[in-house]
Amino acid sequence: MASSEAPAAAMEVEGSGPPAPPRPQFEALKPHEMSDGLVQFRKVPVPPHRYAPLKRNWMEIYTPVYEQMKIDIRMNLKARRVELKTRSDTPDVSNLQKCADFIHAFMLGFDVADAIALLRLDDLYVDSFEIKDVKTLRGEHLSRAIGRLSGKGGKTKFAIENSTRTRIVIADTKIHILGSFLNIKVARDSLSSLILGSPAGKVYSKLRAVTARLAEKY
Repeated sequence: MASSEAPAAAMEVEGSGPPAPPRPQFEALKPHEMSDGLVQFRKVPVPPHRYAPLKRNWMEIYTPVYEQMKIDIRMNLKARRVELKTRSDTPDVSNLQKCADFIHAFMLGFDVADAIALLRLDDLYVDSFEIKDVKTLRGEHLSRAIGRLSGKGGKTKFAIENSTRTRIVIADTKIHILGSFLNIKVARDSLSSLILGSPAGKVYSKLRAVTARLAEKY
């Protein structure tokens, strides 16, 4: 009997205590507060051959970066690089890196209309490799491999781009691919086959099979 009264008394004692303090409510930190108020920077070097295109397309690059992403941007003429920094009204810290990737993609040779997708979509990447990473070629063999990658009037390159929904830049022996992870892999496999000497027709048929399989998957 005494044992049954003891828990009841304990419950009464617990219930009669002061109420628990309310849970603290903290406002979400702003981007500039996350870094202790420090301004974050990114610097993207401008290669000599992209200096004129950058000058031509400056307003198309400046407008989305400054007005939509809320990132300060300027061209440092002395150091020949584009400099980016966060502002107090930058809505997200990741915007700075997105803008840096966008500028970098433009420097690699992508059009502004294609590179701007890096600002709007999260699952886009730029993958770069060289022809010598696939096969060591020299002289005319190298020239023929570059010719196979482009095709007559760029036909082969456009076919790979359209079927894999990627964008490809062939800059001498360097190849840059912009797209989602899976699509980059499919495009890279096709380009590697062409470098190794596969005829375009064989690559097209393999591409059709792979893209059909991808379409079923999604």
